[in-house]
Amino acid sequence: MDRLVLGCGAIGRRFLTRLRERSASLLVLTEDADAADSLRDVGFDARCVDTTVAADVRTVAGDADSVVVAEPGPARLRAVVAAARAAYPDAFLMACVDGDTGVDDRTAVRAAADRIVEIPGAAGRTIAERVGGDGIRTRRLRHALEDIDGTLGVFAHSDPDPDAIAAAIGLRRIAAAAGVEAVACYSGEINHQENRALVNLFEYDLRCVPPDADLSAYDAFALVDHSQPGVNDDLPEDTEIDIVIDHHPPRGPVEAEFVDLRSSVGATCTLIEEHLTGLGIDPGEALASGLLYGIRTDTQDLSRGVSGADFEAAAGLIDAADGDRLRQVESPSVTSETIETLGRAIANRSVESGVLVSCVGRLSDRDTLAQAADRLLGMEGVTTVLVFGYTDDTVFVSSRSRGTDTDLGEVLREAFGQIGNAGGHADMAGAQIPAGILTEGSPEGERGEIITDVVTERFFDALGIAPDYAAALVYSEFIDAGEGP
Repeated sequence: MDRLVLGCGAIGRRFLTRLRERSASLLVLTEDADAADSLRDVGFDARCVDTTVAADVRTVAGDADSVVVAEPGPARLRAVVAAARAAYPDAFLMACVDGDTGVDDRTAVRAAADRIVEIPGAAGRTIAERVGGDGIRTRRLRHALEDIDGTLGVFAHSDPDPDAIAAAIGLRRIAAAAGVEAVACYSGEINHQENRALVNLFEYDLRCVPPDADLSAYDAFALVDHSQPGVNDDLPEDTEIDIVIDHHPPRGPVEAEFVDLRSSVGATCTLIEEHLTGLGIDPGEALASGLLYGIRTDTQDLSRGVSGADFEAAAGLIDAADGDRLRQVESPSVTSETIETLGRAIANRSVESGVLVSCVGRLSDRDTLAQAADRLLGMEGVTTVLVFGYTDDTVFVSSRSRGTDTDLGEVLREAFGQIGNAGGHADMAGAQIPAGILTEGSPEGERGEIITDVVTERFFDALGIAPDYAAALVYSEFIDAGEGP
């Protein structure tokens, strides 16, 4: 045996891959049976054994020229290092220690090992999670895919953003590697110019599935970047879902054969990248670029709601991504609809206690709401923004916040959850409300004023703010003017 690794919690799979590339032979021994299974799934020679017993290690591994001890945390580290030295007194022994390793343990390890490598405690725990728990998730995902007989429909949410788009393309790639035919789907429209540029420049194959589409072409269903059928997609609510991969807090129980739902990470693309890495799948330039862009947009360039897993996923993608084309995605031409919506949002705004609310009237492009909300959040003295507009059928709401303790996702669910679909993150959320619920029986000319009053009142009530209705009346003429034919 050229190299032997005992434990796999303090080092990442990428390190093991590099070590294997430089070794004539590599064996990993761990007491964690699930971790051993996960490593074997991606081609490592990994076996389950008690690594604190020198005789057992020697029996399973045979001879070894060098040994790496990579136990997470100090609990077993000292015992495993002692067993390694007893089993291989003449081998080169390297031990990984972290900030949680105490003075006595560190002294004992240093006396037995030829070299100590410091791994920061937080980084070690993050890597341990990816090699352990996330490896188990990846193995379960692969098994769920292998159980599918026929075509898998991978559905992003309606009017998908970059995180949903790239996640759908990524899961299709994973399904293909498992021998499953898959189609990346969405409902609604891709109107935002940056989202259109992402799809067009990287030539992503996405299928638009309208509400009345025949779904018999799909034998199984997966949801990415959302978790329930019929909520922010056009699938029937009783659709049986096979796979869910999402990072949003769910509104209710999530039922599927495989569920990877982690609201602790900033983007669904982070989870897809972990599964690609765990399965040893090279995403290629186009997919790597989309996944990186999805992480960046959902975390506002790794500055909002970001976790260690997001940083690690982005680091794993950046070398493979096409920076030139991503710069083109980020700088598309601005549409006239975007400028018009922003202008109406500025003109129609009202502000109470740092909360800005604005109705832009009738919408031709719902994605312009998010862009307007992002711009208005930069205004002096504004900490929370709610921008909304409507079509004949639906009122669309986009909300942003910064520097507050308010959870916008919860606020919008409280304000609009009983009359529509609402949710999102603490600092970025949205809602869709059937317009008829708000305006049924009202004259056409009063739709704008009624929608504005109801949405504003429900939002302020959820925030516990009493709005100044006298000031709001000042803006009603702008709202009516912006409504159009």
